Amino acid sequence: MSTKRVQSLLLIFWIGWFWMIPSLAAVNSVYISSRLDPNSIIITAVDIVFVYDSETVNRLPGTKSQWYAGKREFTDTAGDSIDIVHIFIPQGFDSVMASLPERSLEALKVVIFAEHDDSKAQPQDITDLGDVLIEIDQFGIRISRRE
Repeated sequence: MSTKRVQSLLLIFWIGWFWMIPSLAAVNSVYISSRLDPNSIIITAVDIVFVYDSETVNRLPGTKSQWYAGKREFTDTAGDSIDIVHIFIPQGFDSVMASLPERSLEALKVVIFAEHDDSKAQPQDITDLGDVLIEIDQFGIRISRRE
């Protein structure tokens, strides 16, 4: 076999192997900011879910309603395959930097479920955002990369 052919086969093998490795989360920080009137009586919460295996990723609920209705059962069956950071947002809340789990950068997927969203809202995938900004206002939540 020629050297060129061996090099080509090795390159193809390496590229194939690289694509089979699941990418890990890049979430470094999550900052939550409220744009609600401090006197408003909206009380809500945000769940930041870190998932560490592909089977659990595939079982993630598809909507906010499914998440909150089945959260206890999902977390019981997921066991150590997930970490959840729950942020309670009471009346008058201003802002907070979420404390992330120690193994957060090992997660295969990181999603956000927010009580303040529409009941059919899908989880927001923040896996690749790095520094995340969650803004809450009277219309729901807005997620973006934090500058």
